[in-house]
Amino acid sequence: MFFQKKMNDNDSGIREVNMTPLIDVSLVLVVMLLLATPLAFESSIAVRKSNKSAKAAQEKSKTERVEVRVFSEDSVRVNTQVVARADLVDTLKPYVESSSERIVVISCAGDVSHGAFVNVLDQTKIAGASEIAVTGR
Repeated sequence: MFFQKKMNDNDSGIREVNMTPLIDVSLVLVVMLLLATPLAFESSIAVRKSNKSAKAAQEKSKTERVEVRVFSEDSVRVNTQVVARADLVDTLKPYVESSSERIVVISCAGDVSHGAFVNVLDQTKIAGASEIAVTGR
């Protein structure tokens, strides 16, 4: 028993090539390339700039910062020099002016009152510091 489909003369069948899958795949590839091309250019620009930023970072690390340590209600150490808190502005001003970035790092002893610490912060700002960093040591 053979099963054969009878072909009629009027039965023509599908004789066209279906182009829809080929067009879909082509459009997806085009979109992916359009999205990936700017990312490739951005990464190459960042690599070229990395040498310049690394040199700039090395130069900035050479700058000297000013350190202030509050020991007690009345005494403050500016870098290595111990001064009275009342004379802090006069002592700190030359250090801040000679610093290239005008950054002052302040640390405080545990037994110093909050008011004295805030007063040191205010005097540091009056001395011309552009940025003040507070450490917890």
